[in-house]
Amino acid sequence: MDMRVAAYAVVTDDDGRLLLARWIDGRRVAWTMPGGGLEPGESPEDAVRRELREETGYTVKVGELLGIHSRVIPATRRVEKSSEPLHTLRIVYRAEVTGGKLQFETDGSTDRAEWFPLKSVAALQRVKLVDISLRMAGLLASRP
Repeated sequence: MDMRVAAYAVVTDDDGRLLLARWIDGRRVAWTMPGGGLEPGESPEDAVRRELREETGYTVKVGELLGIHSRVIPATRRVEKSSEPLHTLRIVYRAEVTGGKLQFETDGSTDRAEWFPLKSVAALQRVKLVDISLRMAGLLASRP
């Protein structure tokens, strides 16, 4: 079984908007939490700071750990072809913008970033991690 560890951030602003990144994979496009995979030897906090800077142009202060989400993706459902399942561990933090300006990643897995009012997120084409992260942050009601 393959494993991928990644760190993401829930970033909101004073207007109650949520920062999201647009993930692209071939013809599949969906909004996701800004963040991504850890590099060898990198701490999750450093990874989320690096990924936010790459994907959004912002520097951030990493706040509280909101949770860790674990998921096993069967080999037949993986985006990249593999005969092995993929175990993903997604570490989710709160983060606060401390500098920089909004800009888009080039040559990466995302192609833009944008602020969305929380009430409009439900209408977006998004990955499940968005709702999972919002529940962890107390910004979306938990499922019964």
